[in-house]
Amino acid sequence: MANLVTESAKSRLNESNSQFDSYYRPRRLRSTQALRAMVRETKVDLNKLIHPLFLIEGSGKDKKNPINSMPGFCQQSIDSALFELENIQKSGLGSVILFGIPDEKDTQASQSYEETGIIQKAIRAFKKEFPELVVIADTCLCEYMSHGHCGIVCDGQVVNDASLNILAKAALAQAQAGADIIAPSDMMDGRVAAIRQTLDDNGFSNTPIMAYSAKFASAFYGPFREAAQSAPQFGDRKSYQMDPANGREALREVELDIMEGADIVMVKPALPYLDVIHATRQITNLPVAAYNVSGEYSMVKAAAQNGWIDEKKVVEEVLTSIARAGADLIITYHARDFANWTKAQA
Repeated sequence: MANLVTESAKSRLNESNSQFDSYYRPRRLRSTQALRAMVRETKVDLNKLIHPLFLIEGSGKDKKNPINSMPGFCQQSIDSALFELENIQKSGLGSVILFGIPDEKDTQASQSYEETGIIQKAIRAFKKEFPELVVIADTCLCEYMSHGHCGIVCDGQVVNDASLNILAKAALAQAQAGADIIAPSDMMDGRVAAIRQTLDDNGFSNTPIMAYSAKFASAFYGPFREAAQSAPQFGDRKSYQMDPANGREALREVELDIMEGADIVMVKPALPYLDVIHATRQITNLPVAAYNVSGEYSMVKAAAQNGWIDEKKVVEEVLTSIARAGADLIITYHARDFANWTKAQA
């Protein structure tokens, strides 16, 4: 109310309901679809949606492994993904984020930085066929580690500083392959600075970093564990991913990543942390990304398949809420469906 009327007007408005009625009725601007569209504050832009892909070794357009907990998604070979990318671009989407599942894993995540690693091969193939496509490389070690953790393990503990060198090597390999954006998701302390320094020292000072700055140790990642085959073989990730109860700490993480050189900061997951997205928006003018994660996606899909919700309307509301909270960019498994619905309405 304070933004709509002066102090003297507020005083008059409070005298009686009848006086209030004569000044402002919010329903006046809701009475028709045209009016609602005219005053709509938040619009989900297809250019701001990022579509995830899960890549495996092998070849053939039919090389796909359905992900049971994520209806509509599969692990797929590079050439299968190339075929899908044609449809993704036709739908109006312009960016993807890549997750790789190697055939062989070890305790040094060597396939994360080898030139022949699955993500490096995929980046080269995608940029050759679709040069205008924005290719984001998720930079983490869990998919490549035999133990499934996001860093080097010593004596049963995930050690921080020893992991930074491998993360920086992986980021450099991805940049050399042609990645447009590097996206470290490991939550090791200091990894943005280490990656920024390595990229700059090797001629990639113009390659931006989209940091998973406030990544919470969330139960909503369950389906992703199946998709990326990255479940830890012992323990959990609570020693490096954030406690879901801590909002102020999330902002400290964001500020640290900004100081270390992040170009985009991210909050993950999205829906349970809309307050953190909003608070992040308040403390920085950098682009803010949010990850609408696998568990959020799968719950909507399951409810829709049971006829409990209208999937299209729910997805539109979900994505709008994330954007309204302050996210400029949204990584979402709904991107392809949303784009096709938007295209059909045009």
